[in-house]
Amino acid sequence: MSTYARHLAESVHALHPSTELSGVDPGASPSSAQGDGGWVHLHFTDRLWGADAESAAAAVEAIAAERPLTATLHDVPQPSDRVHFARRAEAYRRVVAAASGVVCNSRHEAELLREFTSGVSPTVIPLPVAAAHPFARPHGLEHEVALLGFYYPGKGHDRVLEAVGRLAAAAAPDAPAGPAGAPTSAAGALGGLPRVVALGRASGGHEHDLERMRVRAARRGLRFEATGYLSDPELLRRARRVAVPVIAHDHVSASGSLASWISAGRRPLVVRSRYMEEMAELRPGTLTLVGPEDLAEGIARALADPASTWLTGDEPLHPTGRDAVELYCAFWAEAMAR
Repeated sequence: MSTYARHLAESVHALHPSTELSGVDPGASPSSAQGDGGWVHLHFTDRLWGADAESAAAAVEAIAAERPLTATLHDVPQPSDRVHFARRAEAYRRVVAAASGVVCNSRHEAELLREFTSGVSPTVIPLPVAAAHPFARPHGLEHEVALLGFYYPGKGHDRVLEAVGRLAAAAAPDAPAGPAGAPTSAAGALGGLPRVVALGRASGGHEHDLERMRVRAARRGLRFEATGYLSDPELLRRARRVAVPVIAHDHVSASGSLASWISAGRRPLVVRSRYMEEMAELRPGTLTLVGPEDLAEGIARALADPASTWLTGDEPLHPTGRDAVELYCAFWAEAMAR
């Protein structure tokens, strides 16, 4: 979220130099916000704006008491939050009430928001995608199935390990024949089981979860690696060298990982959800949808057909970063005119 917020702010400033770039420390008083007291746009998720949902909402309300604001809402609450849903939903209702307008990054998130805010209709501005780099595909790929971005429970690493474990079982000599189009011998045909790789580091507070994931994988005889922090150039290089790019969140509301894979020229294998179906409609041909139960077979097919994991260069990639800036500027103009 912070990377997206920074890139968006820098892009707005580049196209409209009269705008001011300023940082607002969620943990500081509202008067710490730099500038002349004019409009401010915030990117909000309760997990970054306070120690709990209530304090996060209070921080935004304190800023709104001193200056008008709009907000992009990330990680919108949904019933899968379980015991945390009610408190998170109330915090988001308070932010919506404090703001002069709000943005969501997908129709899926907008619908989630409407369900617990009495029909509030946010502006929808999808996460932008940079044009895929035009250079040639690398010769030879690492025998890896990779997920991209911060590691945290629910991101899908365990789901991918389970799928690779199913490939191992399918490759056993006495295993029954697999589904049509999914060779049971995929692991052996491509030099053994692929390594599962997390391209990135653990999200704050989840370092022990990552270590437990390594231990569970080792106990099952599977290979799992986390790269730790990668610079943008190194992340791009690694994203272009893995055999199978995957997105397998349990409950996804908007995915920066998808934009990163596409920007690297990859067509990731994606576990089907309402959000991912929306992205497939928005950018046809940029991802391969599979059901959760079909992930192992999808990985096998991708290992057998590497070309299926690459974009051709003809796919629609809107909105671009410039498109997003223009959409935000139109949103701000409307909010200020109210």
